[in-house]
Amino acid sequence: MLTIGQLAATADVTVRTVRHYHQVGLLPEPERDASGYRRYPAQAAVDLIRIRTLADAGVPLSRIDALLHAQPTEFASAISDIDAALQRKIDQLAEYRHRIAELVGGESLFLPTEVVAILNRMRGLGISEQRVRLERDSWILLQALDADALPQRIREKNAEFDDPETTRLYLAVDESADWDPHDPRLDQLIDDLDTWQIRHHRPTTRSTELVASRISESTPAWQRIVNALTHRAQQRATEHGR
Repeated sequence: MLTIGQLAATADVTVRTVRHYHQVGLLPEPERDASGYRRYPAQAAVDLIRIRTLADAGVPLSRIDALLHAQPTEFASAISDIDAALQRKIDQLAEYRHRIAELVGGESLFLPTEVVAILNRMRGLGISEQRVRLERDSWILLQALDADALPQRIREKNAEFDDPETTRLYLAVDESADWDPHDPRLDQLIDDLDTWQIRHHRPTTRSTELVASRISESTPAWQRIVNALTHRAQQRATEHGR
């Protein structure tokens, strides 16, 4: 007869594991003897080894009891089903690993290669990573809200970065990120950006509104820029409608 410690050692499991198998009904718990100890027969060691082996193989505990009492054909069929379920799980995990590997490329998981090229072009021009991330978010929003507009916007964005003035303004906006929102230098920058917007006028869409909101949330200085440009655009629209 074996103590619970000896039983656990025989099956190479912990005493806590043995007690857990008692709780879930996989291994019967013997009565205490006259000395107050639980004593286990050799069959308990055999059963415990079988339970441990099935559990280590990935068989759910909820199915082990039925397998322990199954006929050979039933056992083989059940193991085949469990193996198929494990294979599905392996395939799913492999897909997760593939997607995680893609995350190393960052933007490539969410955006077309042409857009990723634009983001990398911005980095090459010296535009800050903070602004590049905002640009990335704008493309994600555009793709979700108006995917048909993506090709045209890609062409426009590449043309913009062929323009030295556009690059200068992107870099100037970067520099202003940490300015006090009342810094007088923002006045000239807002004028320059407003002139640029008039020259490159495009209709306001839901995605552009969300992008403007996203940029505005980033820093107080950028919030002032966005608010000022939005106000001026609204004034022009009102005057044009008169």
